[in-house]
Amino acid sequence: MYQELKLGVLSLLAILLIGCSSDSKNVEIENSIIGTWKLIEIYNDSGDGTGSWKPVENGYTYNFSIDGQFTSTRFSECSSGNYTIDANQLTLDFDCNGFTTGIEKPEGIFIENYAFESNTVVFIPIYLNCVEGCGWKFEKLN
Repeated sequence: MYQELKLGVLSLLAILLIGCSSDSKNVEIENSIIGTWKLIEIYNDSGDGTGSWKPVENGYTYNFSIDGQFTSTRFSECSSGNYTIDANQLTLDFDCNGFTTGIEKPEGIFIENYAFESNTVVFIPIYLNCVEGCGWKFEKLN
């Protein structure tokens, strides 16, 4: 009887651990930056507190590889680089020699806070001075 009870408890624990492990992997995969993302909305507020998300036509894309490299259609002058993630901060380091837009410091490096929302990710630039807030919403294509 004791052996049967012990075996039953161990089986139940194994099932629970496998179930939890699978769920955490699904969340990790769902909340992964890896893949292709397209800009679909921009948040902007003129300073009066009435900001809202506005749809974007023909938004640019980012494609993030598992090896820390990315490609993008955001800038015609430079379309690739390396990225790093630290907590909820994404650093995009465009790899074209001398590339700058004049808004980022250091040149060619864009740092974004980010958060996942369902099948989208929102980038909030820390290199811009958005008094009432600004952001870019991307939809995952694959």
